[in-house]
Amino acid sequence: QVEFVESGGGLVHTGGSLRLSCESRGGTLAYYAIGWFRQAPGKGREAVACAKDNDGQTSYADFAKGRFTITRDNSKDTVQLQMDSLEPEDAAIYYCAAVHWKGGRCVPFSVWGQGTQVTVSS
Repeated sequence: QVEFVESGGGLVHTGGSLRLSCESRGGTLAYYAIGWFRQAPGKGREAVACAKDNDGQTSYADFAKGRFTITRDNSKDTVQLQMDSLEPEDAAIYYCAAVHWKGGRCVPFSVWGQGTQVTVSS
């Protein structure tokens, strides 16, 4: 079963940027639609952005539109999430997962990894 490993989190100031990366273990993520999700303390996990595997379609949560960009690099077998103009409300653990694409809504189905922590100081 393919598993995913997230990296690139860290501490930034408000308005700063981070670039998260998702890699696969035990397979290639090129065959999957991939989504980024996040979970803040005391809150449920929510979708951030997703990218299909075959036609370049992407979808974003409203809070991510205009600030975050999801991209696939098939040559490196990674999916990245560029996050700009970060706000304290973006602080969370960020996860990537294989997803079912349902009309732009992304439903995760792979095992969750450990995620990568994003902290935004005000």
